[in-house]
Amino acid sequence: QVQLVESGGGLVQAGGSLRLSCAASGIIVSRNAMGWYRQAPGQQRELVAVISSPGNTYYADSVKGRLTTSRDAAKNTVYLQMNNLKPEDTAVYYCAAPNPRDTSARYVRYWGQGTQVTVSS
Repeated sequence: QVQLVESGGGLVQAGGSLRLSCAASGIIVSRNAMGWYRQAPGQQRELVAVISSPGNTYYADSVKGRLTTSRDAAKNTVYLQMNNLKPEDTAVYYCAAPNPRDTSARYVRYWGQGTQVTVSS
């Protein structure tokens, strides 16, 4: 049984930082593509960042240069470091194991429960 448990969300002022963690069980993060998605109220869930099994990373244009995803194989944990946060980054952030051939949200294999990130102006 696969479980993805996020932590680290919260309230932060614009320009601040947060680090999200995703502790995985039932799946080996270093052998799978792992992604972060977010969903703001009234909007569709969107891909934010992906780290592939070889360790390559991809970022949405809106977060490039500010968000960084990484993993710790020993802890079987994926991270999302979020710097210079903006109010438009406010959303529920989800850890996920996407289909490596198509990272669209509809093809995600496993989802975490999500963690709220709120950025005040």
